[in-house]
Amino acid sequence: MNLRSICSEAVRNISAGTTRAAWFFLVMLITGALLGGYEAMSIVQLEQEAITRISSDADTKALIGASVDGQACDGLEMVHNGPSLAGAARAAESITASSTPGMELPAYEVTPGFIKLLASGQKTANAASSSASSAASSAQQGATSTQQEVNETADTSGIWISTDVSHDFGLVKGSVMQTNRGDMTIAGVFSWPNDGRDTRFAYAAMIPVSASSGEFTECWAKQWPVSEQTNDLLYSTAIVSGTGGNTTVAQVNKSFDSRYNAYSSYKNRMTVWLPYVSLAVGVIAGVISVRRRRLEYAGALHVGQTKGAQLLEMTLETLIWAGLATIACLALLCAYCWRMSADGWMNIFIAACRIPATGFAGAMAATFLAGLSVRESQLLRFFKSR
Repeated sequence: MNLRSICSEAVRNISAGTTRAAWFFLVMLITGALLGGYEAMSIVQLEQEAITRISSDADTKALIGASVDGQACDGLEMVHNGPSLAGAARAAESITASSTPGMELPAYEVTPGFIKLLASGQKTANAASSSASSAASSAQQGATSTQQEVNETADTSGIWISTDVSHDFGLVKGSVMQTNRGDMTIAGVFSWPNDGRDTRFAYAAMIPVSASSGEFTECWAKQWPVSEQTNDLLYSTAIVSGTGGNTTVAQVNKSFDSRYNAYSSYKNRMTVWLPYVSLAVGVIAGVISVRRRRLEYAGALHVGQTKGAQLLEMTLETLIWAGLATIACLALLCAYCWRMSADGWMNIFIAACRIPATGFAGAMAATFLAGLSVRESQLLRFFKSR
């Protein structure tokens, strides 16, 4: 048989229902779509968890209980594979607005790096969200690009106030606030929700000062993915003094588990074994597709069909029903990942598409190997056991 005859025979077998292609197509489609969708959904949940942690400053640590070198603290973001943002802070004299003379507004003097950290907001979360399903190096690249965006938005020409202060005083970026220290321009407004993070800044004003203007009392560093190196870097900013102190590194938002590891959560997710299930289903489907027609195949060999032509025909038939099911699964998974992922949907899609791909590979391999086991000498035995 020539190639054209083999192809036409395979198409006729499918169109006539001999191969039961529709049933095998549905089995592969349901398996790939459900298991692949479950995998994609699990990774999206991990991604959302990472986004929540980053946007809530769960990835930010602070050195407290020691005098801090502001320049060294701001310089942490220059360390290779170090924090993406870092800055120092210290308490300052409260500010009293002329419109509310009996009300003092807590104030803090902060370095330019600390202003960048406050201004990072959702940009940092969006850039690093894909790190739950990618390597640490990719996440660090995302953090670096976010740092460049923050550098453009962190205006240090005036004071920064929290959203609660902005709402109570009716101030926005560019407004001028008359205080006991004179007129102060609002350079920016930062969000500081009550979600477990340090509550001191929920209602406060941040006054930018030079990193070299004396000692500070805190050094904050934001790094994603979180690294043990962060603690050592924070301790390196402390100024050694003769007085003992309770110097420690604490997580800014204590409502989250400090031992969280995004990469470990991804590698140990429940759905990591689903490709093997899909492979098993594909193998079973391939074996059944050959076994139910073994009498037909043995008879074809008896009347003169070559083994090579028969294997090619089997492979083409399986390629059609398994291939179409796989393509349909990939289309569904691509749409889901693109719609549900906040960022890095391609990484999630690649992880999810392994499931229908392994099912397809299993069906193709099983069909070929099962076809090899069919011999002309088995014709009589197959006929008796039909």
